[in-house]
Parts: sequence; structure tokens; C-alpha cells
Amino acid sequence: MSSLFDNHGRPVNYVRLAITDRCNLRCAYCMPEEGINFGPRSTLLQYEEMLRLLRILAGMGVEKVRITGGEPFVRRDVMDLFQGMAAIKGIKKIALTTNGTLTRAHLPALWALGVRQINLSLDTLDRDRFAQITRRDEFDAVWSTFRAMVEQKFEVKINVVLLQGRNDMDIIPFVKLTQHMPIGVRFIEEMPFNGGETSQGKLFWDWKRIESAIHAEFPRMRKIPDPPHSTALNYRIPGFAGSVGIIPAYSRTFCGTCNRLRITPQGLLKTCLYDQGVFNIRDLMRAGATDAEIKTALLDAIGNRAKDGFEAEQRRLGGFPARESMTTIGG
Repeated sequence: MSSLFDNHGRPVNYVRLAITDRCNLRCAYCMPEEGINFGPRSTLLQYEEMLRLLRILAGMGVEKVRITGGEPFVRRDVMDLFQGMAAIKGIKKIALTTNGTLTRAHLPALWALGVRQINLSLDTLDRDRFAQITRRDEFDAVWSTFRAMVEQKFEVKINVVLLQGRNDMDIIPFVKLTQHMPIGVRFIEEMPFNGGETSQGKLFWDWKRIESAIHAEFPRMRKIPDPPHSTALNYRIPGFAGSVGIIPAYSRTFCGTCNRLRITPQGLLKTCLYDQGVFNIRDLMRAGATDAEIKTALLDAIGNRAKDGFEAEQRRLGGFPARESMTTIGG
């Protein structure tokens, strides 16, 4: 049980730590084709700063860390960070989100350090569509990584961002993957943080439409109980080895049980995916703040958390920047 609660009585025991805003893909819903203007590498949290922050958070009740990006493995010596995290008292679970292009060689070391959960960002099962969406020809590398993850018994979830007319024809093939593989496939509503290419006023593939499309093909699909603090609505098809999830990221139906914090690559604390950031932990650290002072700042932020993503969005000054990208937020 977490000892850390926000002002709405929700436990906070999970942090998503983005370690880089750089990525070797250019997914259309995440980043413009030309990329974004990355700041100097000196603006990123250093590994020592990340580990210090995680030790503070672990002492406050955080038990789970998920490493995200950008793509985590484009940052050098990332396994040094995993080794450091594995040694932190109180951190019970370390997870990873990756695009799979550079991950396969690290799987044995990740397993040895206790990493079991890996979320793989993969939006299509078709090589040509993969190249169109990511603007890179890396499908074979990603698929090889996926197969290796399954063979090595990782708990694998595939994250699929649904894009109207671009990969919605992959919905049923993805569900069929779960027939013989003990994996989760999760369909995610597209969010407004898309690098400026496809900003939308209205969402076509909302969670209800996704559910209806799958149910029409698999009428025996049934809703199953969602784990505590789950962002996904979870389903099973009788006789299938795996499961299906739908994440209402745009509809924001899961906010009432949110237990997570986000740290951007530059050290900005986000108590909600939709807020504009609360304060910069990197700046506090580099100004000489003590652990106690950082803890006080964290407690103040958590104690003034928005009720949900809609309230967090309303608090933003000037709305979402036109070129805001998921790669700068941290997945």
C-alpha cells in the first residue's frame, strides 16, 4: 500500500521516467518528419540525478518505475541506469516502454536485473504501413525483438495508436495475435500531442468504436476486471492465450484511479499527462536543493493535483502548443 496520496485520496506509487526525448523513428502521431528542436544534452537529467530522484520517491512510497522516451536505447549506457535502479530499496517493479529497434541485444541483461514487463510500441503488422507511419524501414528489427521478448517469457504488451485510414485495418490482425500468444494488445486513442501533423477536433477511433469493431468480429469477447489503477479497459476472448485492452487516452475515463507521476527528460514533473508541468526537478537539484527540500516540493505538487485530465487541460496557459510532441512528454 502506498504511503503517498494526492489531494483526491488517490495513492501515488508509480513514476514514468522519460530518459530522452530523442527517437530513431518519426511516427506521424508523435513527431514531425523533420524531428523537433532538441535542447542541448546538458539539459537532460543525468543518470545520477535520476537515481537520486528515484531514491527520494521510493522513500515516499513509489514502488514502480517505467522507463520511457523518446526511445530509451538511443541514450548511451542506458543499462547503467537499470543497474542503479535495481539497487534502490523500495522499488519493487521496473518496466520498460520501447519501440524495439535497438532492444533485442539487451533483453538478457534486463531479465537478469529483474525487468519483466515490456511495452512494445508497434502500430501495424504490415511492413509497408510501418514504413509509412514511422517514416523508417525498421519493421523486421522490431518484429525480431517482439518474437525474442515472447520467447524469453517477458510480459509483453503491444501498444497500438489507432489512426483513421492508416492502421485501422490492423485491428483484427492484432487481436488474432493474442489467440496463441500470451501477450496483451492494447489499442490507444490518439492524443493531441502529435507533433503538429494531425491535430484533431474530434476523435474518430474512440474507445467505444474500437470495442464495437472488435466485438463485431469476435462476438464472444467479454469484459474482464481491470487491475487496480489500470489505464486500459481489458477484455478476453474465450480460448485465446492473450488479452485485449483499450486505453481511452483522449476520452480520459481512467483518471479517477490514476496513481502515476511523469518526469520529462529535462526533469519537469507532470502530475497529469495533460498538464503543462508543475516544476523542474533538475533545476532544483542543480541549484543545490537538499533531498528534504525536493521531497517538500514533490509533496506540494502531489497535494495540488488536478482531479482529472480535463481539469489539468483547463489549467494550461494557452492550450497545447501546436508542435507539442509525445516524445518531449515521455510516452
